[in-house]
Amino acid sequence: MMTTSRDFTGKVVLITGSSGGIGAVTAVEFARLGAQVVVTGRRKDRVSAVAKQCAEASPTGAKALEVVADVTNDDDCRRLVSETIKTFKKLDILVNSAGRGVVSSIWDGYFFDTYELSLNTNLRSVVRLTHLCVEHLEKTKGNIVNMSSVAAFKPRGLYSMTMGAMDIFTKCVALELAPKGIRANIVNTGAVKTEWLETFLNVTKAESDEIHAAIAKKYPLGRVGQPMDVTKAVLYLTSDDASFVTGSNLLVDGGALYGHSPTPT
Repeated sequence: MMTTSRDFTGKVVLITGSSGGIGAVTAVEFARLGAQVVVTGRRKDRVSAVAKQCAEASPTGAKALEVVADVTNDDDCRRLVSETIKTFKKLDILVNSAGRGVVSSIWDGYFFDTYELSLNTNLRSVVRLTHLCVEHLEKTKGNIVNMSSVAAFKPRGLYSMTMGAMDIFTKCVALELAPKGIRANIVNTGAVKTEWLETFLNVTKAESDEIHAAIAKKYPLGRVGQPMDVTKAVLYLTSDDASFVTGSNLLVDGGALYGHSPTPT
């Protein structure tokens, strides 16, 4: 009989980009399963709102640690990790969920600025935080999950480049850290219905809904993803159920990649 181990009681989980979207849903679900959660993002009001949801979901009413930080800023990254360790004395799970979708042509006059912004958010921050966290993850035999995209497997400009590089970085880290008992994996998502289209493409909610509806018709499963679809994948990879899984890509894309369906990226 198969058993599951989705009890995160006592685990300390740091989730970047957790003030909204997939990261927020993931933070609340970890809290519901007993974890002590670090909620972080660039806007204090949104960080506080998600932290409140975490406390309400927690079986013990545990208060989430709120850290307002920009992961593209090295000092903020150091402060994020140091405050986590100062508060909870350890770190068990790092989920790099912060990301930035960009659309830019090599012909654009601002192309290099867009390149640097995308690189700093989607790749450099992951490398930086991983470097800062490994000494703490070694003590807990912890693990890392990096949020990527099916765009990593398709040539879709700067976004694909950063996602592909992050995937390879994760695999390299997984091999290096395996002897230390640390696992590192990747979740590659298709289109997921969050506010990201409104945020990064500057479209209205109605326009965002229309785009997602159009994509859903082309996905093999007939719908786009919901944040909880991705959260469940993260919970699996960070649980003991995945104790023999490292350096892997877990596709959560409704069949989009191999069904040759387009993504909004």
